[in-house]
Amino acid sequence: MDDMSADTLRRFMLENAHVRGEWLHLDNTWQEMLSRAAYPAFVKTILGEALTAAVLLAATIKHDGSLTLQIRGDGPIHLLVIQATAEGTVRGLAQWSRDADDLTLSALFGDAQLAITLESRNSNERYQSLIPLEGDTLSAALEAYFERSEQLPTRLWLMSDDTAAAGILLQRLPLEEVNPEDWQRTSVLLDTLTREELVHLEPEEVLYRLFHEEDVRLFDAKDISFHCGCSRERVETMLRSLGQAEAETILEEQGKIEIICEFCNANYTLDAVDTSLLFKPAMPTNDTLH
Repeated sequence: MDDMSADTLRRFMLENAHVRGEWLHLDNTWQEMLSRAAYPAFVKTILGEALTAAVLLAATIKHDGSLTLQIRGDGPIHLLVIQATAEGTVRGLAQWSRDADDLTLSALFGDAQLAITLESRNSNERYQSLIPLEGDTLSAALEAYFERSEQLPTRLWLMSDDTAAAGILLQRLPLEEVNPEDWQRTSVLLDTLTREELVHLEPEEVLYRLFHEEDVRLFDAKDISFHCGCSRERVETMLRSLGQAEAETILEEQGKIEIICEFCNANYTLDAVDTSLLFKPAMPTNDTLH
């Protein structure tokens, strides 16, 4: 696979079956995320699958903000968060405390909940679905979520390894009259996909091998990249919300205020002078002052 398609999302339609889909392959974006922490193998596997799933799910929703996939539990991995934006940027992290016995969801997360949150960039609108994390795989859990919450049959094929994260999503179009055999047929065909085909073949070849009798229409590629929205301005806004007394207490105890972004490891450090300026009243504007 060449660099032009290394980090791209491709939408497609199976015209004969009335099914839409998304194909995703991530190389550099996945490596960028892995470089932020020394994840053990069992964490990397599920983190890559969650990254793939979040991007695929975000692509199915018309929105101008972000989709966040979050899992919290009491197992070895107690937190996993992936955020995908409408612009094609992603960021994510996982926190763990001990080794896992196997890669089933219950072994990884214990008693856990899955939250999918949609946030608008241009308004304060925020929608969240919260359900128990059930099933052996993340694909199964998300398919159950769509069946329960959206009443929309959906299939997900997710994979990740040390070099790439990739996946395919199929979703039946919300038509009033549907032929159940169309969905069953495409779902069975998806199950014939191999990891090697998904990782090493271009989308045109993958889709032809799977669905060559379904009249496939493939749309233009969308670039996906790692990006964290943290900034010094946001850190300063957060400190102002804590209040001057709390900020000064941290300074007294630590000699400085240090904030490290968990998503990208960016370090923001403020000394006593920086902190005092945060709470200093702004100088009134005066056109005669130079």
